[in-house]
Amino acid sequence: MSTANEIEKPNYEPYHFKSHARTITETDIVNFVNLVGLHEPYFIDMEFINDNMEGANKSRFAPGPLLISLGMGLVSTQMMAIVDRVLGDHPVGKFAGMTNVDAQIKGSVFVGDTIHVEGEGVIKAVTRSGFTVVNLLHKVMNQRDDLVLEFTETVLFRAP
Repeated sequence: MSTANEIEKPNYEPYHFKSHARTITETDIVNFVNLVGLHEPYFIDMEFINDNMEGANKSRFAPGPLLISLGMGLVSTQMMAIVDRVLGDHPVGKFAGMTNVDAQIKGSVFVGDTIHVEGEGVIKAVTRSGFTVVNLLHKVMNQRDDLVLEFTETVLFRAP
């Protein structure tokens, strides 16, 4: 479905990619929580976690925004190549920015878990004003290949 400002999407083939892996540390979680001021007891107070959580969640776990950031970071080393492959011969102008991130957390990530990203990029649409809309789907997987987070970055390129 397109909005009033978009034209129908041509049939573009998605480009699939996979990142390297990274193990989550307690330092990662503590530094992120302090950097962004996410001082909820679920992330900073182990006594609160022990008294109020059950099962595996009695361990320190990574906040969703940290996982989104790590998911973007794991792909960043190859992002320009991904964009080049997605755009192919489709003419575009300069990068115009990210317009959306849509995320769904599917599972928990704990200290010691190792994550990687599997994803696909595809041209979603070209607007009437010539902007090209690209969706970059990120599936963050743990060491057991369980999907723990899925998010889509939507980025925009100016008309050529």
